[in-house]
Amino acid sequence: MPSNALTVDQLDEKALLARIFPRLGPDTALLGPGDDAAVIAAPDGRSVISIDTLVQDADFRLAWPSGYRTTGFDVGWKCVAQNVSDIRAMGAVPTSLVVSLTLPGSTAVDWVEDLADGLAAGISALAPERCSVVGGDLGRGSQIVVTAAVTGDLEGRAPVLRSGARPGDVLAHIGALGLAAGGLAVLESSVDMTHPGGTDDQELAGLLMAQCRPRLPPVGSGPAAAAAGATAMLDVSDGLVRDAGRIARASGVGIDLDAGILRTMAASLAPAAARLGADPLAWILGGGEDHGLLAAFPPDAALPEGFVQIGTVHDGEGVTFGGQAPPVTGWDHFAG
Repeated sequence: MPSNALTVDQLDEKALLARIFPRLGPDTALLGPGDDAAVIAAPDGRSVISIDTLVQDADFRLAWPSGYRTTGFDVGWKCVAQNVSDIRAMGAVPTSLVVSLTLPGSTAVDWVEDLADGLAAGISALAPERCSVVGGDLGRGSQIVVTAAVTGDLEGRAPVLRSGARPGDVLAHIGALGLAAGGLAVLESSVDMTHPGGTDDQELAGLLMAQCRPRLPPVGSGPAAAAAGATAMLDVSDGLVRDAGRIARASGVGIDLDAGILRTMAASLAPAAARLGADPLAWILGGGEDHGLLAAFPPDAALPEGFVQIGTVHDGEGVTFGGQAPPVTGWDHFAG
């Protein structure tokens, strides 16, 4: 940060908020920021709600071994992605975000403005139908923490839970697999990513961006899966094996992942993985944060556009990979 950059501790709360609010894009709430609480429409009579957090040095670093520096835009975009994905996974449409922002006093004001721009751009790209930032909280702390609560509208549909998968169902996925994990490997590597936009290595730069600014499946994928009869669904945030296991456990079934299909997917990532000394299959099976949707469908259902069958549901328990124990398990926030 330049020594003359304006920092958060040089502004009061009112002045900082005045720099944030105009950057957040159009307000879709009945009553948006400015009062003690927002008022949002709930024409369905029900609201879906979820919450997620990004913590500095746990979920992102400001500076990585590769030389890449995380921008406020990255964090704002990722905040939107991980939250609206949870709403889509219920078969609902995102309707509002409430964002809590904790900042050290030394944080550059332009980094915070960039975060607001990332929030607005993320909503415009990933949840453009009815969603906006309708309020939040601003506080001081020793590290950057961004927490967002998101609401959604089921639009008259039943929510798609994790617990409805039945033996005989097919397991299908839409979205990226393994790209964000590859991006994390790039960030942690010695490959120079100080200026990824200008790097000659566009493949590694693309993986990096998949981690910092994940692209979700097309808008409407979650509701489309619900309309097609999905019996269970979630977003893949902690790895395919771990999240498939959550469906299996909640539904009281076993899931077998198709080893042939997933090895073929991994093969497309093999050149980049080889450069980084990594196993591309581990990215596919254990990498999270791509935020694709994983869903079970009845065997006679027509899969919605973009969904690809990657496994089957059967009597039993747990997750297998081609009938064998998976080689990786996925991300656990509290594992040693």
